[in-house]
Amino acid sequence: MRSYPTERAGRGLRVGIVVARFNHLISTQLLEGACERLAEAGVEPADVHVAWVPGAFEIPLAARALAKSGRYHALVALGAVIRGGTPHFDYVCRAVTDGTRGVMETTGVPVAFGVLTTDDVEQALERAGGAEGNKGADAAEAALEMARLLARVAEPPPLEEAT
Repeated sequence: MRSYPTERAGRGLRVGIVVARFNHLISTQLLEGACERLAEAGVEPADVHVAWVPGAFEIPLAARALAKSGRYHALVALGAVIRGGTPHFDYVCRAVTDGTRGVMETTGVPVAFGVLTTDDVEQALERAGGAEGNKGADAAEAALEMARLLARVAEPPPLEEAT
């Protein structure tokens, strides 16, 4: 049996981060958490590139452009969509989720999903560095893990394992 161990080392990786400006306070805290986690893992600050977009709806388009550039081993999508009194929340959540998944499917570049979808600002703040941790940091960790996994899967097995 061949197993691919979990690895979250960031040394030598380039990571693109797409951040929604809407709900800026929350997005900024998610970005800080992501950047701290990447630095802890050994990603050089010069290898982290941040693209700001107007809102969560625009994240997939920017992520696709970054992925297609060929410059990044992984991407991180960050933002917050907070429920309001209209169905707009549902449309934006669906668009950012489906769009981000589509970027991964069509480009093969992992995109870690750190877009909060909460009922209110308090829930978002709890997940952006509050009692629930920082989901930006969690997404950065997932991006590193997926980048390393994909690199390992792409390696041919040693000759003695080939069938």
